[in-house]
Amino acid sequence: MRRKIAIVLFNLGGPDSPAAIRPFLLNLFSDPAILRVPFFVRFFLARIIARARLKPATENYALLGGRSPLLELTQQQATALESQFDDIDAKCFIAMRYWHPFSLETARAVKTWEPDEIVLLPLYPQYSSTTTGSSLTAWRTAAAKVGSMVRTTALCCYATDPAYIAATASIVRTAYDAARSSLDPNIPLRVLFSAHGLPEKIVQAGDPYQAQIEQTSAAVLAAWQQPDLDWVVCYQSRATPVKWIGPSTDQEIERAGRDGVAVLVVPIAFVSEHSETLVELDIEYRHLAEKSGVQGYFRVPAQNSDPGFVAALAGLVRQALADGPGLCGQQKCAADRTDCPFALAAGR
Repeated sequence: MRRKIAIVLFNLGGPDSPAAIRPFLLNLFSDPAILRVPFFVRFFLARIIARARLKPATENYALLGGRSPLLELTQQQATALESQFDDIDAKCFIAMRYWHPFSLETARAVKTWEPDEIVLLPLYPQYSSTTTGSSLTAWRTAAAKVGSMVRTTALCCYATDPAYIAATASIVRTAYDAARSSLDPNIPLRVLFSAHGLPEKIVQAGDPYQAQIEQTSAAVLAAWQQPDLDWVVCYQSRATPVKWIGPSTDQEIERAGRDGVAVLVVPIAFVSEHSETLVELDIEYRHLAEKSGVQGYFRVPAQNSDPGFVAALAGLVRQALADGPGLCGQQKCAADRTDCPFALAAGR
């Protein structure tokens, strides 16, 4: 009999109806990995932030039909990934962090299926304690609650995995060529590698996310080999009233307007379309670009179920199975990145 391998895809999650927006926001800002304040303060502060963000979030999701497309797109990725295996009985499960299906309901479904092994595969290429780290913590709690004792391997990150980089570079190259062909040859085209931001204090505390974003961007550029490229890494989606890492994507768009160049935005940290690409990048930042006099605004699509990307995920699963059980990953974080899961495991 073929081995039964459960592949658990970690993702953020998103509201599936207008009524789910407020509890989704409460779940997000109640996460101690996101809002790093004492519990009794977080309880009240999460409600204040969720209340403040409810109206704009509702307006954004209204543009998407009142719901996030993330679960449906993740399901499509799961189906495509399952088709990559003919030597094992692979079944994908989805564990969202802030809306259904949560880790607990997914852990129960995995246990019912009775796999021989489990691979935890984050749909976050770059590791952060706020994304993959939070999801791993939620999964461990859920697995313990359902009494799962199955051999498990967790992939922490794949920010510079060659197959992932090659697939991403191919998508970027295609979008760049299309943008370049639609522009006046005399108009320069600048590439903005835009990633979700983080509060600066989280990075200063040792989170490896920003370093890995820069590594991914550099690796895509190396694989792409586009000569004389004008590019920059920037960050979007500031959510709390503290200092966040920069430069911000909106600042870079405004600078592009002053410089008289067009921009191609690459959502370098996102592998699925959702509100931050479909609304923030496609609508809000496009409007900002027009207002700022940017000579042309273009956006690279997220990977979604791109065949090259799905094949890269399959390769990562096979490598995890070969390396496991336990924690595996391809990134070697600098010594000061103390929130790297390998550093935490080693007690650094």
